[in-house]
Amino acid sequence: MWKRRPLQKIFGTQKRMIFTDDPDRARSLSRPWMVWAGKAGPEHHGATRVEDGFLRSRGLGAQLVPPLSLVTDDLGIYYDPSMPSRLERLIAARASLRADQRVRADRLIATLTVRGLSKYNLGGACPDLLPGHRILVPGQVEDDASILRGASTVKTNADLLRVVRAARPDAVILYKPHPDVEAGLRAGAVDAGGLADQVLPHADLAALLDQVDEVWTMTSLLGFEALLRGVRVTTLGTPFYAGWGLTTDRGPAVDRRRARPDLAGLVHAT
Repeated sequence: MWKRRPLQKIFGTQKRMIFTDDPDRARSLSRPWMVWAGKAGPEHHGATRVEDGFLRSRGLGAQLVPPLSLVTDDLGIYYDPSMPSRLERLIAARASLRADQRVRADRLIATLTVRGLSKYNLGGACPDLLPGHRILVPGQVEDDASILRGASTVKTNADLLRVVRAARPDAVILYKPHPDVEAGLRAGAVDAGGLADQVLPHADLAALLDQVDEVWTMTSLLGFEALLRGVRVTTLGTPFYAGWGLTTDRGPAVDRRRARPDLAGLVHAT
């Protein structure tokens, strides 16, 4: 119910939206129709999927803070690599950019990085970090759709930390719990004390990215935000930004992702 008002505000400017839990009724109205991507099933064939955008808000959706932006996709959804998505096709088409497209993408990268913008924009302190080769490991919500659809053999925060420790035994591993998990609202809490060198609760993620050498993640959007800042990214799952030659990928390959856009191409499409 709480999502109805922001959805109406965004999509209902020309014609009032109708909300129903019955896909057959929605289809019978002969109007464009949408379904929240995580709830989509075969009965929603023909519906556009909707999901939170990548610059979401100043606050958490799990705390009922409405989104600043939304994603719509008429083919699939960005976090599910098992099917094509509109974003995937846009990225593939950006292997080459016109001069004006490149300028637009470069300006966007500069705006996001200079202003320190991230998905939730929660702020927070950035504590003194241990010296050494720093790898930031972002925690995720373990029952989130991006994990259920986009993760591979590594599906938990604890397993992710173990893989990073085994691969980089001499690195300084920094663990940042997911904000929804920190707030006690979603699954994914882990005792990272024996797996990470430093745990960083409530730290400003955008500020952390300026002080680390690598990011290792399952499917977190933080990997995309790290690419914007020139940080090396290793993926264990298949997020939308993996498979294009810009990340080190340990997850399953997606055969459709054969194009090789540069960072500006990835950003322009996204």
